Amino acid sequence: MKKVRAVITLVLLGLTFTIIMALNTGAWDNGLAKTPPMGWNSWNIFHGDINETKIKQIADTMVSSGMKDAGYVYLNLDDNWMANPARDSNGNLRADPTRFPNGIKALSDYVHAKGLKLGIYGCRGTMTCMNVPQSGSKGYEDKDAKTFASWGIDYLKYDNCNIPNGSDMKTDYQKMQTALANCGRPIVFSICAWGYQSWMPATGNLWRTTGDIADKWDNGTEWFKGIINAIDGNAQYTSSAAPGAWNDPDMLEIGNGGCTTEEYRTQMSMWSMMASPLIAGNDIRTMSQTTKDILLNKEVIAIDQDPAGVQGKRVKSANGLEVWVKSLGTNGTTKAVALLNRNSTTSNITVNWSDIGVSGSVTVRDLWAKADKGSFTGSYTASVPSHGTVLLKISTEPPAPVDATKQIEAENYSNQSGIQTETCSEGGEDVGFIENGDYTVYSNVDFGDGVGGFQARVASATSGGNIEI
Repeated sequence: MKKVRAVITLVLLGLTFTIIMALNTGAWDNGLAKTPPMGWNSWNIFHGDINETKIKQIADTMVSSGMKDAGYVYLNLDDNWMANPARDSNGNLRADPTRFPNGIKALSDYVHAKGLKLGIYGCRGTMTCMNVPQSGSKGYEDKDAKTFASWGIDYLKYDNCNIPNGSDMKTDYQKMQTALANCGRPIVFSICAWGYQSWMPATGNLWRTTGDIADKWDNGTEWFKGIINAIDGNAQYTSSAAPGAWNDPDMLEIGNGGCTTEEYRTQMSMWSMMASPLIAGNDIRTMSQTTKDILLNKEVIAIDQDPAGVQGKRVKSANGLEVWVKSLGTNGTTKAVALLNRNSTTSNITVNWSDIGVSGSVTVRDLWAKADKGSFTGSYTASVPSHGTVLLKISTEPPAPVDATKQIEAENYSNQSGIQTETCSEGGEDVGFIENGDYTVYSNVDFGDGVGGFQARVASATSGGNIEI
């Protein structure tokens, strides 16, 4: 979709109210993944040891455990679903006939009948990362995309192994993007190239920002990333996230046994704060109640799935204690706040309202405690366990009506989806990064007595677009 820059001007009693909308030129809009994808992937727990029976059991459990109802709908096969060699005499990909005797289409039908979606794994090289002969999509992009579509695939994770000399990463991923766009079926495109590059938001629905996740808290400078390492790596790219386009610090390790409960809560908290895909990677058939409580906390999931698609950011860091904030699009005065303790001992962390752009009396809810904490002025302090995160939802008191005869700032919306405000070159704030389906609503405007009307003018560099008065 071509993005434009538009200007809306409202004239009230001779006074001018201007909103400038600067559209994000960097994101690919295929209408999919408007909130971060949620689901399950086979790699973290099974690696290449997957088969039809296991995947059907996972599908059954995604329904019976409540995961589907909580939003986990993508069931994604990772590497090693293919036959060896992976292609038939006509060059078509085929599933391993022993481990998937009924083929991927039959598996897809089973998964869809459960109300779930099926994802699959591919690679831009000549072979996948498990070195299955003929398994890569290099030179087969159109054929493979049409095969995936014929099987009813809903999500493609596209990896980055066994690359021939002279190959260009951007070109290879764009070839598969084009193939998916022309395959006749909507398929979420997950770029797995182990690090962010500036062309990725225009090419995929999500893209890996780091090396592979490890079931550890801190893995130092190793290529495999611990939870805290992945948080730091992903935090650099806040401005690239938007509905349909997500920074991906890799899958969840929650329930796999290598970290503490608090560390797993931190992964869930911070992935949600960063609007990251929530792709579970544990054996959900045997997960404990503690693991289930983390994965199925609907208030935490709502932070991740907020329709505005804003990635939270770190606003304060000192001595291993951090404050993060994320604006929530359902209410211009509502935000999520994460208090993250990187240290080895329990510590108090204070969020000052001035650090997160709110003031006055603020109501606080603790999303892990599932408890309202009351109203606070100036700040809020919580005790945070070692490697733990306290996740808060805060709301300011309802604002007073805005006088229509005075200047109305862009950030004074009462409701919005998908927008961000930014400093305007003409002074004040403008509304930026508008795409199809995004909007702002200014509903708390007091016109008072005697206002007979107003004028609205919209300018756009391309045709199309709507303004509702």
